[in-house]
Amino acid sequence: MSELFRPSRRMVVLGLAAAGVQAARAEDLPEVVATKDPSCGCCEAWVKHLRAEGFRVQVVNAPVNPVKARLGVPRELASCHTAQVGGYVIEGHVPASAIKRLLVEKPAGTGLAVPGMPVGSPGMEVDGVEPATYEVVLFGPGVRTTFARFRGGQAV
Repeated sequence: MSELFRPSRRMVVLGLAAAGVQAARAEDLPEVVATKDPSCGCCEAWVKHLRAEGFRVQVVNAPVNPVKARLGVPRELASCHTAQVGGYVIEGHVPASAIKRLLVEKPAGTGLAVPGMPVGSPGMEVDGVEPATYEVVLFGPGVRTTFARFRGGQAV
């Protein structure tokens, strides 16, 4: 250690404790099961985004339309991949922060969707192109409302 910065024992202990809390939170996140077409690159990028945010993700390479139908994803909210986590359906390029909020708040509904493939949403980043502003929709029987708004990966 340099003479300019010498952490106290208390600082080291607090830092290690904080790291442990952070790791525990990531371990407490439920596993995401994502169904996608085997050749879809943007789906792989979305999975990478979720993993970077602490989610464990199991990828199932299979036709997604039967999964969407079985899980009740409305056609107008469809995107390229469908996932399940914590009893909810996640359709499309939903940011990890919105999924984490969903799991904490537990609203009544089937799940969250980002219809289509908005530029700049997680997995849809394009160098040199401004990210779009888009809505994350909470959907379910009798429920369709804006859960969050994002510009790229940032909540607005």
